[in-house]
Amino acid sequence: MTSLLSTLSLAGIPPEDEALRAPVRDFLHSELRDYPPHLRARSIGAHDAAFTRALGAQGWIGMNLPEDVGGAGRSHFARFVLTEELLSFGAPVVAHWTADRQTAQLIARYGTPAQRARYIPGIRAGEIVFGIGLSEPDTGSDLASVRTRAVPTATGWRINGRKIWTTNGHRASHMCALVRTSGTAEDRHKGLSQLIFDMKTPGISTRPILNIVGEEEFCEVLFEDVDVPADALIGEEGDGWKQVTAELAFERSGCERIYSSVVLADIWLDEMRALENPPQIVVDMAGRIAGRLSVLRAMSLGVCACLDAGQNPELEASLVKDLGTEFEQEVPNWIAEANASIPGFRPSRELALALAYVTQYAPVFSIRGGSRHIMRGMIARGLGLR
Repeated sequence: MTSLLSTLSLAGIPPEDEALRAPVRDFLHSELRDYPPHLRARSIGAHDAAFTRALGAQGWIGMNLPEDVGGAGRSHFARFVLTEELLSFGAPVVAHWTADRQTAQLIARYGTPAQRARYIPGIRAGEIVFGIGLSEPDTGSDLASVRTRAVPTATGWRINGRKIWTTNGHRASHMCALVRTSGTAEDRHKGLSQLIFDMKTPGISTRPILNIVGEEEFCEVLFEDVDVPADALIGEEGDGWKQVTAELAFERSGCERIYSSVVLADIWLDEMRALENPPQIVVDMAGRIAGRLSVLRAMSLGVCACLDAGQNPELEASLVKDLGTEFEQEVPNWIAEANASIPGFRPSRELALALAYVTQYAPVFSIRGGSRHIMRGMIARGLGLR
């Protein structure tokens, strides 16, 4: 525990990054002024290509990439402020989410100059939308059991296999996939590489998967003799696992693992403020939400400071992700409990729709980016407990 506490310390947002908050709010109120509250509660799963392009036009996608690779050279704190505002407002974020948070960082760190020139401008403009090919059928959360294989050809690589639970893979223009380029599944982390390719490449097909709330958010992606060029390889052959673990620290550490239920909480609080004499359970639940959110936000900012210092806070990010998604899942339960305790209370249509959606969707929170059991195993190893 000493190691964790020594690296995850309190951190504040620098003034130059905090200054980003006001223009982002102005942009959101202008761009999404007619967006109803119950749709804003779906932010974390909402895909809107036009909104993503508008966000890109502001220079707010990939802005914390170094300037020498095509970024704006802003800090991770700047991205934190942007993300916090997007999720607090309930903006549709999915179209740029993966590329901004993970794939652009991967390309900036491991890509060749030609790869950076090819992808980063399109990512920053909101024109290139990435899906991540990690999970596979019949392997659960065991990410290392990759069976999708890429074999070398005279011109590059030929891919065969399947990926599953790819968020918006059927809407993505490109994919970054973890594939086996040598050895077998029993070799675990060895022999894995990452390839980036166009989703229109012949031999790729997608099968959307209907989620519990009736949306086609995920899909299965099939590869049948898919030929990609040699420069589809990102980084060194066989270094895929090292690259993926670095990427997942970006995915697991931000406020996107804390704020998935925050719009619902705001809708509920607005209605509770309208009550003449709210019962004590309402006050208690509001305090519980605020207290937990405050601590988790401070932890997420601590991870942000680690990333800004060039560290790889895998353990710390896993802890924030586990605690954050637990909080996200509890919020709709707390609100439902409070509502049931208010005599004669009838929620508005907006609150009822938002609560129903988040309650059904909440099981996803602790699965995406690594299941709760995987996170806790990583935390235990990082703390020397296993």
